[in-house]
Amino acid sequence: MKFQKTNDERKEYRDIRDSTRSQLKFVKNANEVIKSTTPEATTKIFNPEKVLVELPKKRFYRQRAHANIFSDKSAPYPVDPKEMDWSKLYPAYYDEGKKEMTKKVTIADIGCGYGGLLAELAPVFPKDLILGMEIRMQVTSYVEDRIIALRAQHSENDINKDKKHYQNISVLRGNAMKFMNNFFEKGQLEKIFFMFPDPCFKKKKFKARIISNTLLSEYAHCLKEGGIIYTITDVEDLHIWMRTHLEEHPLFERLDEEWEKNDPSCQIMFNATEEGQKVERNKGSKWTACFRRLPNPEII
Repeated sequence: MKFQKTNDERKEYRDIRDSTRSQLKFVKNANEVIKSTTPEATTKIFNPEKVLVELPKKRFYRQRAHANIFSDKSAPYPVDPKEMDWSKLYPAYYDEGKKEMTKKVTIADIGCGYGGLLAELAPVFPKDLILGMEIRMQVTSYVEDRIIALRAQHSENDINKDKKHYQNISVLRGNAMKFMNNFFEKGQLEKIFFMFPDPCFKKKKFKARIISNTLLSEYAHCLKEGGIIYTITDVEDLHIWMRTHLEEHPLFERLDEEWEKNDPSCQIMFNATEEGQKVERNKGSKWTACFRRLPNPEII
């Protein structure tokens, strides 16, 4: 009976979330539409309006720890960055009169997981648009629901006061290893984060690692000169792999430990994610490496 109740809970909880997510994630003020879109719960286990305002519960989002990065069956992507409709992800920054965005995304968290870094960066960089990219479907849904709840809990008026408003963060399901340049223009990004990526321990799977010589050239295209790539992992072998590839690439130079200690983004990423917090609880080690995007070499 206990198992059956858990299944009933999951079904009702997911029904509430799934039936409203597609509408709520595209509105500027979620509170204005929650009451009109809130469905009736079938078994009355949950209060639907309360569910939509509270942060989502992870136990209702079942998802494998890793995904096949070479499979992108249903993840849509634009054929060109100019065709990307950012107004749906950041409705508060869309000018209805001019029919254009007032800002562009400048910070990207690749493989954002459950959105811990997004939530921490949002109030620190209130004037920047921050995007999380995640390939796993259920994890992406969780982050979308988390952002809906955070926006509902805070006033839209806080946007002009540089307070917590969470209108400046969003998430999309996408494969950055294959389609990064389909979303971002040349030199658009100022920061790119790679937080506790899949180590892909087996040698035959090294090609699936998020950092490689070829991919770094793709990231360099999207990153402005002087922009920063942030990496952190609890796997020393992966740290050495990422650090070595970045050091060998002609368009990146490593920043020293003193810079890392004084950079607010670097300090935030240390414990912002679930993975980072888990490593901390288990008294494990974390390895970080930050690299600055160098100017393109002059052609003589």
